[in-house]
Amino acid sequence: MQKFDFWRFESDNGRQRWRWTPEFEERLSGDLLRDVAWWVQLEPAFQKTRQAHSADLGLRPPVLETLGSKNQDVESALVRGVQFFHTLQCADGHWPGDYGGPHFLLPGLVMVCHACGHALPYPQKVVMAAYMLQHQNEDGGWGLHIESPSTLFGTGMQYVALRLLGIPAEDPRLQKALHWIQSHGGITAIPSWGKFYLAILGLLDWRGVNPLLPELWLLPRWMPIHPSRIWCHARMVYLPMSYAYGRRFVCAQDATLEALRQELYPQGYDRIRWNAVRYACCPEDVYHKPTAVMKVANALMRGFEKLGLKRLRKKGLDFAFRYICAEDVQTRFIDIGPVNKVLNMLCVCIEKGSQSPEFQRHTERLDDYLWWAEDGLKMNGYNGSQLWDTAFAARALAEAQHPVASEALRAAFRYLDFAQVKEEVPMQKEFFRHPSVGGWPFSTPDHGWPITDCTSEALDAALAIARLPFLQPFEGLPKHRLQLAADLILSFQNRDGGWASYELTRGPRWLEWLNPSEVFSAIMIDYSYTECSSSCIQALCAFHQEFPEYRSSEILKAIRRGVDFILSKQNEEGLWYGSWGVCFTYGTWFASQALSAASAHLNPNVRRASESALARMAAALASRQNPDGGWGEHYTSCLRREWVNHSSQVIQTAWAVLSLLNTPHTPLDRVKHGLRFILESQAPHGDWPQQQISGVFNKTCMITYANYRNIFPLWALGKALRIGIRSVS
Repeated sequence: MQKFDFWRFESDNGRQRWRWTPEFEERLSGDLLRDVAWWVQLEPAFQKTRQAHSADLGLRPPVLETLGSKNQDVESALVRGVQFFHTLQCADGHWPGDYGGPHFLLPGLVMVCHACGHALPYPQKVVMAAYMLQHQNEDGGWGLHIESPSTLFGTGMQYVALRLLGIPAEDPRLQKALHWIQSHGGITAIPSWGKFYLAILGLLDWRGVNPLLPELWLLPRWMPIHPSRIWCHARMVYLPMSYAYGRRFVCAQDATLEALRQELYPQGYDRIRWNAVRYACCPEDVYHKPTAVMKVANALMRGFEKLGLKRLRKKGLDFAFRYICAEDVQTRFIDIGPVNKVLNMLCVCIEKGSQSPEFQRHTERLDDYLWWAEDGLKMNGYNGSQLWDTAFAARALAEAQHPVASEALRAAFRYLDFAQVKEEVPMQKEFFRHPSVGGWPFSTPDHGWPITDCTSEALDAALAIARLPFLQPFEGLPKHRLQLAADLILSFQNRDGGWASYELTRGPRWLEWLNPSEVFSAIMIDYSYTECSSSCIQALCAFHQEFPEYRSSEILKAIRRGVDFILSKQNEEGLWYGSWGVCFTYGTWFASQALSAASAHLNPNVRRASESALARMAAALASRQNPDGGWGEHYTSCLRREWVNHSSQVIQTAWAVLSLLNTPHTPLDRVKHGLRFILESQAPHGDWPQQQISGVFNKTCMITYANYRNIFPLWALGKALRIGIRSVS
């Protein structure tokens, strides 16, 4: 039997869950090591040393070793690719896929469940342990993400989580991991987020954690340092952290935790000088060093705590918990992301107990974040990328205007229709939420946080589908809902002309001096991004074309301001840095899309500047093309903020080809060479191989987008076919 035979995928209006079969439970012996070993040896096998990614083979057949038929016909490859990709689409219209990659998410879930006394089902524990063990690096450690070299954050979190799942300390793999920890400064050198998780388990004293004051929520809201001005993902993580810190919560101790203390502190837990380890951080982990301003702020907060103002502490805790509860209600207990999901669950357990209805609702939503693949059970970076992938897929399939995509596009439209936010969240103003109605979230309407680029890509996709001649008559979304989306996009535009992710930029850039995280950068405010700005520009252009009378002057002004922002972000080489994908090929594709879409709305001077920028871009991309016709960047381009070449990747090649197709004078030889690489990489049944990681957040942490390997090659083929490129010979 194969791994596929023991797990089943379920989808209900975008809600994704993996369930084990009764046969799987029957085959388990109850011996965790034996059960993990049995599951790992099942086919299809996973070998990290060969490919760090799983390939979602539970949803699709494996790509054959002999790739491609060497067919140079663009339309045939497109038809095969669309037909295959349609088989992956769910009945509700969305495309499911792996959105894992970060290594600190699943251990955080395991640690919080242990702290709350919530027992994970044994079948899940088996494949969770398998996932962690199969992603161990050869040196015994784990990285920040699946392709990263080992870090103390990754290694320490995995080690503790595996022990809590039931892997014995004597296991050679854990012995190797413990040696890595001890040889890199010991567990007290784990970064601040790791210190927090250890503190709630009693594996690190709270005196070793820098202050996370709940009282900060009581500051006047006009102050630049009020937490509401922080980027929402950071805000919603530090919110439950501040509550747990304010309570100095430590879970009930047990034999496993006592053993872990002895393993992690061979010199003795009670001999640690906790005040001296607050800033201790393994050099392999440090990307953002704590600033002098941050250290002064921490000293001031420690001084404040010594005053012992209990009433103020209680008032801060009360507000923080009300805010936590509001976030739970607003997102139907999914929460904005995986870290604050489990930390909110922890806070509910602290305040209301593990038998409370609220805690039970939290546990019911844990499975929304868990993704099964041939490498095991992981925690996604969201409750999925359903809307994002579906909007991109719809735009890709609509590009060629080919009837082969008709059924897939009709189904995709159903999900776009369903996923739009149609009601305002409760307690919006009290808890710092930007308006939501008319927007689209990254995943599901239950999640409900609308994002600038998700709203824009969904609006653009809905308009593109409605215009397709082979789908007529097709009414599309009602006009007033399209207008609501355009209104929301306009409301998101920043003073610099660009668009951030979830909200307007609320705080000054110097807030980054107060970034308390050593492993992430640019997390303190919601910056304007090339990608988000491009999506918004494209959507406003498409909307204005359809409804030229609606808020015409405002929309045209927003487009032109956005183009000025895009042009200002081009680097000296002629490319654009990508903040949400790897890396310059990604940012450059977005920029070229915006400049191409907006061309008709620009005055002559700006149009000339735009065309000059695209010409510089084309020259830069041409210089980066590999001899096989493809393009490839290593993920360290994101960290170093300069191009780091890699073997050719299908996804990045598609981005580069699409960018070149957006230029006024398309270099057809370069484009055809890139398309040839895409065609030769395609499997006979229409799929493309899973290659290296393609997504990123906060400069340092890479994340998987499993559907990109289908979406973007199809988009490139579709656009090439539409402009008349039928062969690459």
